[in-house]
Amino acid sequence: MTIKAKIIDEIGFGRTITRLAHEIVEKNKGIQDVVIIGMRTRGEFIAKRIQEKITSIESVSPELGILDVTLYRDDFRTRLKQPEVSVTNISIDITKKHIVLVDDVLYTGRTVRAALDALMDLGRPNSIQLCVLVDRGHREMPIIADFVGKSIPTSINEEVKVRLKEIDEEDGVYLVESPKKGL
Repeated sequence: MTIKAKIIDEIGFGRTITRLAHEIVEKNKGIQDVVIIGMRTRGEFIAKRIQEKITSIESVSPELGILDVTLYRDDFRTRLKQPEVSVTNISIDITKKHIVLVDDVLYTGRTVRAALDALMDLGRPNSIQLCVLVDRGHREMPIIADFVGKSIPTSINEEVKVRLKEIDEEDGVYLVESPKKGL
């Protein structure tokens, strides 16, 4: 993996989380009936940080849930290796709630489509809003994020790597060269 550029450093990461939290509060006119749901793995940690920032802004904490979409992916049966399935942890009824679905990188839209299917199996929310730290383009599904930390146009042979202190011991977003496929 060759790093081409560091797009967001630790300070910028914090500012981005703060801005996203403010945008979520503003769009929803507060946080009544708002549920923040992070997608495993990095989305769950970003969602937790957004929840904490909203709590500091509003003095009330929105509900938080964690969603694993492994079994809902359209490529689940075509993958050669055994998928690693984690636990979905959404302890409240999402019916008539305003869901803010949080993920690290929006790319083709297929993971978000899987998340929408999973959420609809759990209840009938009033709305589902998408919040992503990075939108890198190259959509294959008609999906657009409501809240975007940073848009990073990429070529097909580039990837965006999000690093989080909780997993990677640093906060940062990198543009990296993808490994060559098929060689």
